[in-house]
Amino acid sequence: MAQASRRIVTAEDSSIHDEPHVSGRRITVRFVHERVEDGDLRPREFAERYDLDLADVYHALAYYHDHPEEMARVEQRRAETIDAHRNQAISGPDDL
Repeated sequence: MAQASRRIVTAEDSSIHDEPHVSGRRITVRFVHERVEDGDLRPREFAERYDLDLADVYHALAYYHDHPEEMARVEQRRAETIDAHRNQAISGPDDL
């Protein structure tokens, strides 16, 4: 597991992601929330699987709950992007 605790970086402070994420990583706050609170991983399992400090997982979850309006905007942008590109997705051999 990583030794140094990372901080959460917002999209405005980042050059690698367009939503809040763990500093220096492409692991988003939304992804942590989905896998831990809505998914099948406990915080410690998530930290071990993605080589994070356990504190980073809890920082991400705290950020998610401390910034509900921002996270709602992130979810909305993601849904809009998926909808906008849905017709370009390859779903089977007929799409090639």
